[in-house]
Amino acid sequence: MSEPRRAEWFAANRANWEARVPVHLRSPAYGVESFLAGRLALDPYDVAAVGDIRGKELLHLQCHLGLETLSWARLGARVTGLDFSPGALAAARELASRAGIAADFVEASVLDAPRALGGRTFDVVYASSGTLAWVPSALEWMRVAAACLRSGGLLFLRDTHPVLQAAADDSPPGRLSVVGPYFETTEPLRIVSETSYVGGEGRLEHPTSYQWNHSLGEIVSAALAVGLALERLEELDWCEWPALPWLEQDGDGRWRAPAAGERLPLSFALAARKSTRSGRRPHA
Repeated sequence: MSEPRRAEWFAANRANWEARVPVHLRSPAYGVESFLAGRLALDPYDVAAVGDIRGKELLHLQCHLGLETLSWARLGARVTGLDFSPGALAAARELASRAGIAADFVEASVLDAPRALGGRTFDVVYASSGTLAWVPSALEWMRVAAACLRSGGLLFLRDTHPVLQAAADDSPPGRLSVVGPYFETTEPLRIVSETSYVGGEGRLEHPTSYQWNHSLGEIVSAALAVGLALERLEELDWCEWPALPWLEQDGDGRWRAPAAGERLPLSFALAARKSTRSGRRPHA
């Protein structure tokens, strides 16, 4: 793909995410006020998978409003969040100040992260739902993640399952009707939506975005290709938001197919570690 076209797609996506900032700050789905009152904006699944974070340096890629970033700090990490939306980072810095939490926030495209961070490396690189769809290549994203990890460091990624990413919005209850590309494509999907995934009354000033899908095999192969050692790959039957209108929210705030429906792949979790310089795996 040509660089001018890629720059055009990324600029449209940045404008789209800028438009989401005020909508998300007001949305009960993000729960800003409850976060400021002490709530952790992290799924317990992620906390358990990453493990004891106290004293470790964590980089949150594509951090948006920084609620998860700041939650890791509440658990004892020294945190840095990176995002390409200046409005989101302004909000993140204000939330950090209001919550009395120390955090660094860096404005950059995720694919420019190593340069923007000045070559800094981290014990943990973390990313959650809504990550890979915004980059053309899973391999490019994994190269960035690996470059930002120090020896023995952990990458933890939990993201939308590529089957859900390819599913029709009007999939019938209990089923996923695949209509979009499952594998990576050079050209992105052009999506026009005047509302965000959180719903509500807010209308987006810049409703157009460009997204790419990546198969589960392409994602795992990309992690292996950049020298990461796979430790976890789990397909999950829940996601963090009502991705389809017939999903039901459970007692943990996750969204699943109705109890009578089939178990469906709605998200996935991947953990991989950067090998130590000696080539030996670090002790747990």
